[in-house]
Order: sequence, then structure tokens, then C-alpha cells
Amino acid sequence: MDFNQASPIQYAGTICFVLAIIHTFSVKFFQKQAHRFDEGSVGENLFHFLGEVEVVFGIWAAIFVLIFSLLENSTAAVNYLETRSFTEPLLVFALMAVCATKPILNCATFIIDGVTKLLPLNKNLGFYISALVVGPILGSVITEPAAMTVTALILLNRLYIQDISLKLKYATLGLLFVNVSIGGTLTSFAAPPVLMVAAKWNWDTMHMLTHFGWKAFVAIVISTLMVAIKFKQEISNLKNSYPPEPEARPKIPMWVTALHLLFLFLIVLNHHHSVVFLAFFLFFLGLTAVTDEYQTPLNLKGPLLVSFFLGGLVVLGGMQGWWLEQILSQLGALSLYLGAAGLTAVADNAAITYLGSQVAGLSEISKYALVAGSVVGGGLTVIANAPNPAGYSILNSSFGSSGISAWNLFKSALVPTLVAALAFWVL
Repeated sequence: MDFNQASPIQYAGTICFVLAIIHTFSVKFFQKQAHRFDEGSVGENLFHFLGEVEVVFGIWAAIFVLIFSLLENSTAAVNYLETRSFTEPLLVFALMAVCATKPILNCATFIIDGVTKLLPLNKNLGFYISALVVGPILGSVITEPAAMTVTALILLNRLYIQDISLKLKYATLGLLFVNVSIGGTLTSFAAPPVLMVAAKWNWDTMHMLTHFGWKAFVAIVISTLMVAIKFKQEISNLKNSYPPEPEARPKIPMWVTALHLLFLFLIVLNHHHSVVFLAFFLFFLGLTAVTDEYQTPLNLKGPLLVSFFLGGLVVLGGMQGWWLEQILSQLGALSLYLGAAGLTAVADNAAITYLGSQVAGLSEISKYALVAGSVVGGGLTVIANAPNPAGYSILNSSFGSSGISAWNLFKSALVPTLVAALAFWVL
């Protein structure tokens, strides 16, 4: 489609999309405005609401749907919404809720602690390296949103709960986002940008492992070691990376953990079918009620907000094809690689690969460049990769009253992104 042939609806969608991105980088402004009003007042609550990253894309998606209804009619707006697939936001909601339960967290922690014991390093340093290597790579098995949830919660409970420097907090956050984005490329079903093209291009798990996966592992290890070495003294001197349980609860029986893992497996297995995996999720909620004595309180607010964020991204992202496809179709392999990495920072990487898959006649090297660039750039911003809002939601409170700075996140993710970019292109 020629740029001059875009419809008013498409222009409106792109304007709302750009404003949502600007809003994402401006949440601190709204948070500061909230302090100008009396505590508990409408003004304070409104600006606090506008200062929550998780609601940004949902708000602008709602504004866009209203504009859509005014420019055409409500029936056309509803028909557009019905053409969107909300499977991914719903899947992220279910996986976040399941992976935040104590049995799943204990299982993931057991794996990470097992690897830690094998490393001939200071206990705290070994934990840091194993958490940020093993956690993201688990994303190739349990999907990236699940890996992000589990790893972020473990880091919250073991690292962020302690009095660590702001520099280490951001370095770890940027590293986590980048590692998770590339850590799901060892298989063909775990990373959202890979899912968009795997079936159409006949990319199976062996193809992903040999063309992407081993490079991702190399990049993850190198980046993690770089950050660990830079902050070696601070990490090694932490008082304890194994804090005591906050409350005494019975030891979790094996059958409870096994059932949790079974439901996680069933949800992942049916990740394409929202009706099916949501049904399993509802049964899972019943399981948590029955096994309440072995659970910590189930918090659905975070998963719901992240799902709301991603739902808004789906609505607005569907209107960006008119310019994204034009750009992607005119780039050579290296330009496509760099362009995909850059575009991913301002548009979900799954949307980038989906639109690229619609371009006819892409060569094999161009296909590789598109997907590799999309996963490489997936840690630069909150909106770059579907699991990022989950990590943001979990760790945001650890960054003080103003929360995570979008600019500081970008800076902290830049070096791991460059390492991944070199690994995927040079190796």
C-alpha cells in the first residue's frame, strides 16, 4: 500500500499508537503531577492512573475505538475488534497467574539453585549468573511469558528485596529483558515473534536450535558474565541471597507440585487455543483453592493489568501494517536486521515478524534477519516484547515511588542488545 493511500482510520490508529509510545515514556510526568493534589482526591487518583505503564496502551486503544466509531460507525469498530486475536494477552494472563504460585516458583528455584551449586563461585554470584541464564532459557520450554514471570519473581525475592544500588537494579532489569527475548528461540513454540512465522516458513525446533538457539545461549552467557563481573563486589557482598520464608507453611507435597506442572504443561500445549487453555486455567484456580494451605495468596491484579496492556497493543498494532510492511519490504538483509531490531523498540516484535511474513518473496537470509533482529531488540523497551510488561509489573515497585524509567531501561538494555546483535549476525 502506498503511504498516500492510507485511510483516515489507519492514520488515526498510527497517531494513537505514537501518542501511546510518548505516553509510555512520560509516565513519570503524570506521577509527579499526582503529588500536586491532595491524597485520595480525584486529581491524585487520575494522574496516578495515567502514570501506570500497564494501562497506557489500553487507554489509547479505547480512544482509538471511539475515534473509529465516530469516523465510520460502531458496527465497523466492533467488526475490527473481532478480527483481532487476543490469544496472546489471555495466554500471558494465565501463565503469569500460574507461574506466580508457590509450587511453580519453588520448582524453578530448585532448578536454579541446583545449577548454582555446580558453579565454583561465591554463592551470591553463582545465584545471579544461574538465575539470569537458566531462567530465560527455560522460556524455550515453558514459553517466554512464563520464564519472565518466574525469573522476575525469583530476582524480586532474592535480589531486589535487598539494599542494592540503582545501577545494579537497572543493569539486571535490562539484562533480564534481553535474555528472555532471545532465550525463547531454542524451540519453535515459545517466543511470540517466532510463533508468528514458524508454521508458515516450516521452521521446526531443530531449525530454531541450529540457526538461533545456540547463538542465543552464547549471547546470554556473555552478557550475564559481563554484568556479573562489573558488579562482582556488590553481588558477592550481599548479606544473603537465600532469605527465610516470610511465614511458616507446610512443606509442599510432590503431588501438589506435579499437578501445578501438569496444568502449566496443558496451558502451554494449547497456547494457540484460548478457549481450551482458559478452561484449564479455571480448573487450575479450583486446584489452588483446594490446596490453599500450600499456597501464597493468588494475586490476579498484575496479570490482568499486563493483559490489558497487551490487549491495547493488539488493537493499535493492527493499524500499523500500512507503513511497517512498506519499510520491511524495501530493506536488504543487513538493513532488515538492523531495522527490525530498531522497530521492535517501538512496536511489539511479534507484530514485526507477522507483518514481515506477509511480504512475498523474502529470501532465507531475509527471513532470518527479520526474526533475529526482532528478538535481539526485544529488551529495549516495555512494549518491545510481550513478556516485558510482566517483568515490569513485578519489579516496578523496587525502583522507588517513581518506578522504572523508560530511558534508564533502554540504556541498561543497550549493551546486552549489542552483544546479542553481534552473536546473531556474526556467529
